[in-house]
Amino acid sequence: MANDHLQVLNALDVAKTQWYHFTAIVIAGMGFFTDAYDLFCISMVTKLLGRIYYHKEGAATPGTLPDNVASAVNGVALCGTLAGQLFFGWLGDKMGRKRVYGMTLMLMVICSVASGLSFGHEAKSVMATLCFFRFWLGFGIGGDYPLSATIMSEYANKKTRGAFIAAVFAMQGFGILAGGMVAIIVSAAFKANYPAPTYEMNANLSTVPEADYVWRIILMFGALPAGLTYYWRMKMPETARYTALVAKDAKQAAADMSKVLQVDLEAEQEKIEQKKGNEFGLFTKQFLLRHGLHLLGTTTTWFFLDIAYYSQNLFQKDIFSAIGWIPKAKTMNALEEVYRIARAQTLIALCSTVPGYWFTVALIDKMGRFKIQLMGFFFMTVFMFALAIPYHHWTLPDNRIGFVVMYSFTFFFANFGPNATTFVVPAEIFPARLRSTCHGISAASGKAGAIIGAFGFLYATKGIGVKNALIILGVINLLGLLFTFLVPESKGKSLEEMSGEAEYENGTETQSGQP
Repeated sequence: MANDHLQVLNALDVAKTQWYHFTAIVIAGMGFFTDAYDLFCISMVTKLLGRIYYHKEGAATPGTLPDNVASAVNGVALCGTLAGQLFFGWLGDKMGRKRVYGMTLMLMVICSVASGLSFGHEAKSVMATLCFFRFWLGFGIGGDYPLSATIMSEYANKKTRGAFIAAVFAMQGFGILAGGMVAIIVSAAFKANYPAPTYEMNANLSTVPEADYVWRIILMFGALPAGLTYYWRMKMPETARYTALVAKDAKQAAADMSKVLQVDLEAEQEKIEQKKGNEFGLFTKQFLLRHGLHLLGTTTTWFFLDIAYYSQNLFQKDIFSAIGWIPKAKTMNALEEVYRIARAQTLIALCSTVPGYWFTVALIDKMGRFKIQLMGFFFMTVFMFALAIPYHHWTLPDNRIGFVVMYSFTFFFANFGPNATTFVVPAEIFPARLRSTCHGISAASGKAGAIIGAFGFLYATKGIGVKNALIILGVINLLGLLFTFLVPESKGKSLEEMSGEAEYENGTETQSGQP
């Protein structure tokens, strides 16, 4: 079988870890850094938007976004992301990974800047503009998921592929951290220059006019890392697996990878021409038989994970306020509130989110994807129930630190667990010509869960209370654990073994590569 394997693909599988691997991680990872920054920085400024645009004269508490507006502002980017994952995932298999990669990045740069602008000064026009551009920002972010994962999996070697793909995804942690740090710096700078009384001392003066610049600067900053990466993304050659297996151009694949790997590779056009029988599409019986359960596994586990993960992330501030970790809104001015929320979220990211990602990077090629995902869902379930069942205990002033520690552990095991592995596995187990599409479908299923988390959790906490909402999230994590058993282990196998493409290298099917 080894003799029939294309030399260029074999060279990628057995390549030692080289400089180009790290440049690919940084180039693909900066997209994810930007994605996380853009998706999560909104949660730090929603309270400020409420104070600025929904202030009611004489009200005992500061203005807040109406429920429907809060849901739209938090969730509209996720709707765009879902659409972008499906569209750009499909386009990545049709046009090639590299060509589509530049489009998504430019969309993110333009819409990051535009989301900090607004047409008009009234609440309705500002929110409508914000939601419009955040939808298209999400659309660009959505494309980054299948393309970054697919490019990294197709560039990586067999031995450390999991760590490389997980490292790209781990840049999300730094993006969340950067969002918090930018919000802290901007709000602290404005707070120092424009001191204001608390809301209960003077409601009108507690929100200085300059506060309107704060949320705009925080949102627009997301354009910077994306813009800096564009040139390097355009310099990356197309992946050899796409060029050879999908575009059927062995000469170009060998030429591109000869430069990257700095070895002489032979163009094996005749081998590509001889390949037959492995051209089935997504909506065929062959795909259903070979990969149907795999796709069900990757979509359901990502769906359940994101309901829990995005509920926790987008509404941290509400949970922190509920347990009294952030003071009551009326005891602070507008800029102080942004500062406090950003500081709390940054602390969670620093202590649990970022370390969780890098534990996965370090151990995924030793433990395997399946064990990490199973373990992550198990501990997320345990900690969620441990928070929910004695919820009253955690709200008492003496126990608040304990609550935050437990809450941090759910984040740690999400990231040292399914939040990373659900991203890695779909990039490894499907055929090259459907890899980006299937990753996009899996990711879009996750975003459907995120939308339920973003819209549903807001109403659930108001309707059934935080305690019951946390119990529901615990049950959802348990379902994620059960559906993990549908996902195959891809540790140490080539992409062609996992997808079954190796079985057709002679033009005849064997069972040796059946995952």
